[in-house]
Amino acid sequence: MASAGAPAAAVPTLAPPLEQLRHLARELRLLLPGVRVGEARETSKEFNRETFWSRLNEAAVKVSGEATTLTEVFSRLPLPSPQETQRFCEQVHAAIQAIIAIYYSLPKDQGITLRKLVRSATVDIVDGMAQLVEVLFITPAQSPENNDLISCNNVWVACQQVPRIPRDNKAAALLMLTKSVDFVKDAHEEMERAVEEYDPYCGLLNDTEEDNSDNYGDEGDDVLGCPNNRDLYWSEEDQELIIPCLALVRASKAGLKKIRILVAENGKKDQVAQLDDIVDISDEISPSVDDLALSIYPPMCHLTVRINSAKLVSVLKKALEITKMPWT
Repeated sequence: MASAGAPAAAVPTLAPPLEQLRHLARELRLLLPGVRVGEARETSKEFNRETFWSRLNEAAVKVSGEATTLTEVFSRLPLPSPQETQRFCEQVHAAIQAIIAIYYSLPKDQGITLRKLVRSATVDIVDGMAQLVEVLFITPAQSPENNDLISCNNVWVACQQVPRIPRDNKAAALLMLTKSVDFVKDAHEEMERAVEEYDPYCGLLNDTEEDNSDNYGDEGDDVLGCPNNRDLYWSEEDQELIIPCLALVRASKAGLKKIRILVAENGKKDQVAQLDDIVDISDEISPSVDDLALSIYPPMCHLTVRINSAKLVSVLKKALEITKMPWT
């Protein structure tokens, strides 16, 4: 029997509640790089699609609930005790780890496009939870700033998006193609508006105003870095180059629509690799269109416009060639 004078076992001292939140936020941030580059984990179990989506939805609901609980207890005074805070933090960390593990269980053979969508949703959830925890330990409880930042937090929005994720790679491919079509459509409309709003007299007006001014240092403006009129409007040569650029972007939009229709009508859920190839090359069209659209604004560099046009033509040809491959 231990003697009465024996020292009691040391009880570990818990950090204050806000310090525990700070530590939790740091731990959540450390999880993000692994999620962004993480590979599917090998398993001998046969993949069950219905089970996967059921588990992912339940995990998202769990994370949302933990976010709500954490917000309720740390948005008012008094703050929970260190012991209670430890329990809340452990529950949040466990919920986040669970949804990450479920994402890792999605095999590559279900489609890279589908995995990217699930990964993006998972990253948004982890990042949203980290942001929420940071708000809770940075801003005072019950303060207007605290309430405003919490209401703007996207962890709940990210969790609500999980049931909307496509359930197979074909649906995921169609979603990504639709986004590409919409992006190119917007870029084309923006280019057309820029052309319509062009004022051929703005340069003449500026020239007249400069001539009538008493400023006798006109020739030094460019030297000092001030833009001249060529930086503000298109020349005739510029406008002649814009016309084929608009036609090329319009062809890109039509090509993407054609690709989307072909995938919708001919694509099969088990054609995972072919669907991924189509999405990969189609994803190159949108940034190529963006580069071309940005390069037409004055002051226009004709060489840059021609380089960007050639790049877009090359990408568009590759995309159309892939869609001509037999759907086997």
